[in-house]
Amino acid sequence: QVQLVESGGGVVQAGGSLRLSCAASGGTFSSHTMSWFRQAPGKEREFVASISYSGGSTYYGDSAKGRFTISRVNAQNTVYLQMNSLKPEDTALYFCAADGGPLRRGVYDYWGQGTQVTVSS
Repeated sequence: QVQLVESGGGVVQAGGSLRLSCAASGGTFSSHTMSWFRQAPGKEREFVASISYSGGSTYYGDSAKGRFTISRVNAQNTVYLQMNSLKPEDTALYFCAADGGPLRRGVYDYWGQGTQVTVSS
């Protein structure tokens, strides 16, 4: 079992930056693809970014391209999301998720509780 705890959310003005962190415990962190999702009130959950288990490959949703950067430090069991040039439409609850490992690649079995990001105009 993998437990995930997000941190780093808060209130920021438009154009500002935030760095989200997700600390993992249990399991073997370096075997899991890690991703960030977000959900705004009244909207469906949206894919933000993912990073392969080795950190060698990253993928971004359209809303994150060019502004957000996902990274991981396997030795610290932590994945990050650096968010720059934030917009009010980035306001959402941001979740960290881990896939099920080599046998369940891309199936997100583990989720954190989320951290709130609010961008004021």
